[in-house]
Amino acid sequence: MGILSDIRALAFGGVSFNPATDIPSLDGKHILVTGGNGGLGKQAIIDLIPHGPAVIWLAARGPGRAQAAADSLTIPAGSPTRVKALEMDLASLDSVRAAAQTVLAESPRLDVLMANAGVMMTPEGVTAEGYELQFGTNHVGHFLLTKLLLPLLEKTAAAAPDADVRIVILSSIASRIRPAVGVDYATLKGTAPTLSTYSRYGQSKIANIWMGTELARRYPRILTVSVHPGSVASNLLTPLSESVNVVSRGALWGYNKLISVSVPKGAKTQLWAATAPREGIVNGEFYVPVGSAGAMDALSRDSAKAKELWEWSDKEVAKWL
Repeated sequence: MGILSDIRALAFGGVSFNPATDIPSLDGKHILVTGGNGGLGKQAIIDLIPHGPAVIWLAARGPGRAQAAADSLTIPAGSPTRVKALEMDLASLDSVRAAAQTVLAESPRLDVLMANAGVMMTPEGVTAEGYELQFGTNHVGHFLLTKLLLPLLEKTAAAAPDADVRIVILSSIASRIRPAVGVDYATLKGTAPTLSTYSRYGQSKIANIWMGTELARRYPRILTVSVHPGSVASNLLTPLSESVNVVSRGALWGYNKLISVSVPKGAKTQLWAATAPREGIVNGEFYVPVGSAGAMDALSRDSAKAKELWEWSDKEVAKWL
């Protein structure tokens, strides 16, 4: 079902969107992109720069990665845009809080939060706080970051009648490769050895969708959507070499070669969600390339599940708020 949806979306679905001509002026805006040092995140930043935002925060884990990525970007002469490096490891809630404090101290506003970073189908592992690595990185870290930045996002949304504040969360149609209950809370602490790496990834991705729908319900002045970028030819699948057998690796390699798109094409959906006319986007929706709604199944749309996840997440990160 997921593969067929992916092929259909890439081949037939979506709206026409050209980042060079369809992104409007971003004059004065402050934007934060997680995972901005490579892949879709860096491409999104490259495509945003020509439209003149005041500040783009480029967040990346590891000493020096964010600064090296920021230094590698070309800023046109006379551009008002500053790209600011932000060191942040989503697998460490201390690191997330420190990064958020930097943004809150230095940015008077925040117009777009693009929760782009993630890990995919990794070997068993845990975050600094002991959460299953994929869930802790893809959901818990982004949840804390968003909670810490919500006051600034809300302040920006309330500053003017025409304010347009957005949160874009990178999810995936791989959310369908998940435990039957969606998120199995008993597996979230520790390495979750009872789940395959696919299921661990899938439950982190349905969590991204639920977070988006619950954000839209709780904070309606902010436009929040989750997106599937398509099957992108990036380095996100690299951990598969360590976490799956050779047959599975070969099948995924073939699937990726068959329908994968380039990174510039893959970044279009999140760029569309961050910049397209607001009236054409449904708050809380999940979009596939480019700008196509309706890909959520019944469990993904379960508002009670989304509320349950929010309340669980709120309790887990309370110490860092």
